[in-house]
Amino acid sequence: MTNVMFLLHSDITYSILLEAVTALIILLSYQLFHKEILRESAIYKHMMHGRCLPYTSRLVKTLLYNFIRQEKSPPPGTQVFQQQSGGGLLYGIASGVATGLWTVFTLGGVGSKAAPQQELHSPLANQSLLLLLVLANLSDAPDAPNPYKQAIMSFRNTQDSTVLDSPSPHSFQINFNSLFTTLCEQQNSDQATLLLYMLLHQNCNVRTYVLARTDIENLVLPILEILYRVEERNSHHVYMALIILLILTEDDAFNRSVHEVILKNITWYTERALTEISLGSLLILVVIRTIQYNMTRTRDKYLHTNCLAALANMSAQFRSLHQYAAQRIISLFALLSKKHNKVLEQATQSLRGPLGSENSQLPDYAQDLNVIEEVIRMMLEIINSCLTNSLHHNHNLVYALLYKRDLFEQFRTHPSFQDIMQNLDLVISFFSSRLEQAGAELSVERVLEVIKQGAVTLPKDRLKVSVALDMQK
Repeated sequence: MTNVMFLLHSDITYSILLEAVTALIILLSYQLFHKEILRESAIYKHMMHGRCLPYTSRLVKTLLYNFIRQEKSPPPGTQVFQQQSGGGLLYGIASGVATGLWTVFTLGGVGSKAAPQQELHSPLANQSLLLLLVLANLSDAPDAPNPYKQAIMSFRNTQDSTVLDSPSPHSFQINFNSLFTTLCEQQNSDQATLLLYMLLHQNCNVRTYVLARTDIENLVLPILEILYRVEERNSHHVYMALIILLILTEDDAFNRSVHEVILKNITWYTERALTEISLGSLLILVVIRTIQYNMTRTRDKYLHTNCLAALANMSAQFRSLHQYAAQRIISLFALLSKKHNKVLEQATQSLRGPLGSENSQLPDYAQDLNVIEEVIRMMLEIINSCLTNSLHHNHNLVYALLYKRDLFEQFRTHPSFQDIMQNLDLVISFFSSRLEQAGAELSVERVLEVIKQGAVTLPKDRLKVSVALDMQK
């Protein structure tokens, strides 16, 4: 069956290839029902140790190329097996099996929202990708690592002229440009997002190539749209998109470059008309929106932590933030501050109340307060990192900070925030003083001009560099 998948494509062989790939998915589906006999299966042993082993790199490469080509299903009259609704004889069975396998391989879990059914223009590309993911996630054998995972971790670009001995015997070369283009185009599907995550996380050649692209917006925009449409996506798709952003933002060059890419008319962003905005500012807006959605709906600590981590990774390289992005950063802090005050008030009232059932809620209030204060501190660290490293590049953030400076008053004497508030106090007092000297009834343009002039004269050595965010990266 493995040899069948290496046939050259034609209208006749398309159906044969589709059936072969689908059959392998079904043969590997036993792990959904009998995980304890995973390594006892004959098909598992055959794929990992048997006659299939020498074809590992060739099989992985073929499956990747099937995905890259996105070849449409030929007309019904030219096929060996007559299809129904875009699938082959086994397609319906395999689709259900693949959905189950996908849930096992990702963070969605049993309670996750089902992915919306999408029209498949290329059943072979879809099934090839699913089989590739299944093979890559087979557990290692007791005496040898998973060869398919090794192949995915080590393949290189066909344009790479350097001759290096790969530590993996299953390494091969493939056209990275074609792979990148297809990945950008297919991010509306869960499995393509999982493949992108796997490649960025496990294949350093792919990660280096992606981060070096000058058109990185083609990849980042579909990822941001997944997060923006969080209500329509299932949880594991959102998680994968967020982790991809987290991986990308670990690279300082990426964090700088996204602020140099200027976008026009982002139609899917409907909160506000964005006629012109940098990719970096849009990324900040979408991540903040995800945090706010999570605060009011899902309340998932994992999602919260990773969103804040992505912003923290970027904060030192914030450049020329869009006015709206700067406002949303401070608005998020305002929302957290309001939530903090509400929980604090509830905790205080419960302390004053009579002993009894209400008193049992005290630990919950304390825990909620602790979580909120952790998030508030992270937000203060993010703002502080931006001001310390690139204040002169972010006049809009300083403007938003001054406009809402009363928000920060209550945290100046709070024992959990006194250290991190020193820089913010300095910036607020410095620019407030300069605005007072400039006179009353200042226009927005005049305020920004005063901020711009003040940013040049503010001694940088007076701002204390925080090491907290550096330690988290």
